[in-house]
Amino acid sequence: MLDYNSSASLSERVTTLIDNALASERDQQTPRTYLGGSRLGVSCDRALQYEYLQTPVDLGREFSGTILRIFEAGHVFEDLAIRWLRMVGFEIHTETSQGEQYGFSAPDGRIQGHVDGILSAGPDALKLSYPALWECKSLNNKSWKDTVKRGLILSKPVYAAQIALYQAYMEPVIPGISQNPAIFTAINKDTAELYFEQIPFNGELAQRSSDRGVRILQASDAHELLPRMVNDASYYECKFCSWQDRCWGGHS
Repeated sequence: MLDYNSSASLSERVTTLIDNALASERDQQTPRTYLGGSRLGVSCDRALQYEYLQTPVDLGREFSGTILRIFEAGHVFEDLAIRWLRMVGFEIHTETSQGEQYGFSAPDGRIQGHVDGILSAGPDALKLSYPALWECKSLNNKSWKDTVKRGLILSKPVYAAQIALYQAYMEPVIPGISQNPAIFTAINKDTAELYFEQIPFNGELAQRSSDRGVRILQASDAHELLPRMVNDASYYECKFCSWQDRCWGGHS
């Protein structure tokens, strides 16, 4: 219940209302029953297994209202990028003829992914090849600059694995999409600067990511807990993991 006599500022009270509403909306959503293809580049097998099995996160590690707002803002940036690309002559498709998002499902629907878009044409002067996978991310200034400096593969290996896997799995649906470089778009959320990079298909990375997904499914079916990525609970990635206490505290 909202306390109108609270000493909290109007900003704090309204933000709390919004965050509570977003959390309630999240809690009412149908839980994902598959392993997301966009996640198969994450470093730790056990964390992915926890995620796939819908293992409750540690107390206090639920997505905060701030994080939920960041997720929603990301969709807005993606919509803007689509509008801007279309303005300059790109033909970008985000839905099938049935009005569904482009994506893939394998094996038996236990690994799934949904792509941001398919580019079928663009400005002649760019001399790009089509069809091409299009993936878009909105990043904070530090993360965006690192991506520009080092490139997607080194800076964002999770996204690189996602793109490789999507190119592979979308080939039967969109013939030729794995033969042409994907177009990765990064939007700087702080400055609105744009970064575009062509990502050639990496079949080895796609296979490795697919095999990893199968390994996680098989271990989960066998009720086997996969190894941690490191043997040090203080490792920086472990500190930010939603299941750190469970993983290192001996809980199953």
